[in-house]
Amino acid sequence: MRLGYPCENLTLGATTNRTLRLASLSPERAREKAEANLRDLERILRWNAERGLALFRIGQGLIPFASHPRFPYRWEAAHAAELARLGALARTLGQRLSMHPGQYVNPASPTPGVVERSLAELRYSARVLSLLGAEDGVLVLHLGGVYGERERAAERFVENLRGEGEVLRYLALEHDERLWAAEEVLRVAERLGVPLVIDTLHHALNPGRLSLGEALRLAFPTWPGRPKVHLASQDPAKRPGAHAFEILPEDLHALLEALPGPADVMVEAKGKELALLRLPVGASAQHPPHPRRQQHHQPGRGLPVGQQGEAAQGQGEVGPAPDGAGPDRGVQRGQQDAHHPSVDPP
Repeated sequence: MRLGYPCENLTLGATTNRTLRLASLSPERAREKAEANLRDLERILRWNAERGLALFRIGQGLIPFASHPRFPYRWEAAHAAELARLGALARTLGQRLSMHPGQYVNPASPTPGVVERSLAELRYSARVLSLLGAEDGVLVLHLGGVYGERERAAERFVENLRGEGEVLRYLALEHDERLWAAEEVLRVAERLGVPLVIDTLHHALNPGRLSLGEALRLAFPTWPGRPKVHLASQDPAKRPGAHAFEILPEDLHALLEALPGPADVMVEAKGKELALLRLPVGASAQHPPHPRRQQHHQPGRGLPVGQQGEAAQGQGEVGPAPDGAGPDRGVQRGQQDAHHPSVDPP
């Protein structure tokens, strides 16, 4: 089992999620934030490798506002060389990279503007992974709202993403704690030909008809390489689904008991690397991840059994209202205070 954590390193005081307000967006400010995020990405990658940690989730704000139509410079041309260098470094250090757009990204929305902004954010994320050369990179996404018509929402999700080749190259779908159980998301993932990520906290709160072990056994064959899993614990003082600072021993034990084979485990805790390093398991990086095999990611086709690897704060469509038909503002939060660190699931 290999371990990692998302977005920032509290020990280093390093983050890949510096941002700014849309009102203060300028070429100089945006470039300054992006360059600082890229510098810290290198610091984090080196720190992780020294401690045997093999996974890292890059913050959505790596290039702040990059998906916004008012972004003031050609970010790909400006940062391509540095992204290529950092990607090569990550491969040398055995680091698997991922991104996870927040719940304001909602391709299943019935509102065309929300879909357009959501696709722009997904294309930006996939482009970052491509420029990094992250062949085993993962772009994790939730299905979003149901809008009172679950089957129609799932259909819109598939149709709006079916032609997004670069996005589908990296895309993996994750269930959530309220609306979409793992078995439902699996059906959508199979239609798009992408893998399924199992999250232990989401499953505990919204298990559907499956045990954790059953969900993992269904998800693992959808991965053409090493399966990816999320491990989190509930913060008892907050709403259901809020992450705790650390991982509870019983949650780790439940995952270890349920895993059908080796996996890459993203530790989603407010304590970031501090929570990870307190786990009573060793992080092993002696087995590099398998490159993603693109033939497993053809839109409209279910996945064959793949090779199993080894065992924003503010406004926006931050998830649907209790009836699943929440305010349709997706990614508008990203157009005001976009890519704040809280956008990324902790």
